[in-house]
Amino acid sequence: MTNNISNLKNINVLYVEDETDLRNVTSQILKNFTKKQFLAQNGQQGLELFKEFEKEIDLIITDINMPIMNGLEMIKEIKKINFNIPIIVATAFSNKEYLLEAIDIGVDKYVLKPIDVSKLLQVMVQSLLYHELKELYTDSLTNLPNRNQLLKDLEKSEESIIALLDIDSFSKIDDLFGEDNGDIILIELANSLKSFFDSQKYKVYRIEADKFAVVANSSKVTIDEFYNSCKEFTTMMEVNAIEINGNEIDIDITMGIAKANGLDAYKYGKRVIASARKKKKRVMIYDDSLDMRKSYEDNLMWVKLIKQGFKEDLFKAYFQAIVDTKTKEVYKYEALIRYVKPNGEQVPPYKFLDVAKSTKHYANIIKIILKDSINLIKNKNKRVSINISFEDISNEDTKKHIYDVLEQNKEYTDRLEFEILESEGIEDIELVRNFIKKVKEFKCKVGVDDFGSGYSNFNILTLLDIDFVKIDGSLVKEINSSKELEIIVSTINNFSQKIGLTTIAEFVADEAIYNKISEIGANYCQGYYFDEPRAYETIN
Repeated sequence: MTNNISNLKNINVLYVEDETDLRNVTSQILKNFTKKQFLAQNGQQGLELFKEFEKEIDLIITDINMPIMNGLEMIKEIKKINFNIPIIVATAFSNKEYLLEAIDIGVDKYVLKPIDVSKLLQVMVQSLLYHELKELYTDSLTNLPNRNQLLKDLEKSEESIIALLDIDSFSKIDDLFGEDNGDIILIELANSLKSFFDSQKYKVYRIEADKFAVVANSSKVTIDEFYNSCKEFTTMMEVNAIEINGNEIDIDITMGIAKANGLDAYKYGKRVIASARKKKKRVMIYDDSLDMRKSYEDNLMWVKLIKQGFKEDLFKAYFQAIVDTKTKEVYKYEALIRYVKPNGEQVPPYKFLDVAKSTKHYANIIKIILKDSINLIKNKNKRVSINISFEDISNEDTKKHIYDVLEQNKEYTDRLEFEILESEGIEDIELVRNFIKKVKEFKCKVGVDDFGSGYSNFNILTLLDIDFVKIDGSLVKEINSSKELEIIVSTINNFSQKIGLTTIAEFVADEAIYNKISEIGANYCQGYYFDEPRAYETIN
């Protein structure tokens, strides 16, 4: 016991007591055994001290009956700030009804008045267990319970409703504003979560980096109520920027909600947030109809098929015409990857491309596209445009292969164009600029693909030395049913043309869409209204 008491020298104590004599005597005892003491005469003072010195205070000892704010009221407010802080209540035996309430709101230990010094030291030593477990179960930056605590809590629960939350592109925020400011953003988000979600109904966790969790008490909250609250929270965060040193930083967040038994809720929450991000939904509820298990099985199947496909030469470039809007004559073809099964069935890229990116074989796709495109240029005298991602550009081996192919086919490269996939993000402008400069030495044209897909920045069109812009198909295909989309497409088209870029509208699927695009004045069109992607052999 003596050795354990000596460990009290490492902790700081907040002591709250309104009786002057008792406070003076007890504080002298605490001075002999603890590192630092914060003294308050009532709950209001105690709460203010805790808010100011939260990072320093390791343990709270408080009376219950006090003026201005009593001990129980103070404890409730402190638990909203740091649910895990150990609290010891000093109370008279006659106040046992208050003691029961104190235990109910999360008080760790109690001592009876008049205070027995040995008893007080004993319960303080017992509270040291908190410090041994603090790093294991508490996030040091936000003081929220962490992933370990979340899993522990879910294991105890028969049914849970959980929302997982991510900050969109947080790594870019860290890069732009620095890790210190990134930490401020995380702290502010944690505070916003704690303020927004009532602690009587919800518990908030920080589970890693920019990822948080909110668990609802299913006996008090339905999944529909939780969904509406999460939507309201995401809207609030989008509207209200986080302020850092007088500067406003906008953040967007994605939330995935799941209801299930124990740890299954967490598992399904991870699945649905990935699906929400993919579908660009701010909030999404897990549903068996999403058929996620089958999706995972399909992904594993595609890992094998991709490997087999490269071995057996099953990946081919198919070519879709891009036509002059005025004349409807073919100007060039876009090369699109297809997996062609031995029976001749074509499989479109959305079925396998994401899986391919998770394998070492992904770099082979651009090589196949490039090889087949050069053949179409050389053998059939066509102009061809190929997609290239930032991932391709940032891969030195892939980039070297592209430059080598261009060097070997210099007499044909003036009919080759590259479409940079803007929708996947351009993380290093200078790297992309250097790539554009290099391929333009071979007289290749370069454009931005998928512009307007949701993450687009008009500034990117002026920062890069490009020749054309492809307006994203998600805007074009619904242009006749939405005046807003018509305005967006028209704005992209007009802005691009004013700065000297030609424009291409994707997903022109029927005559009505074509007429609208013609009216807007896009230079070129692409879509099933003109032609579907075709095999090399079918192009004259």
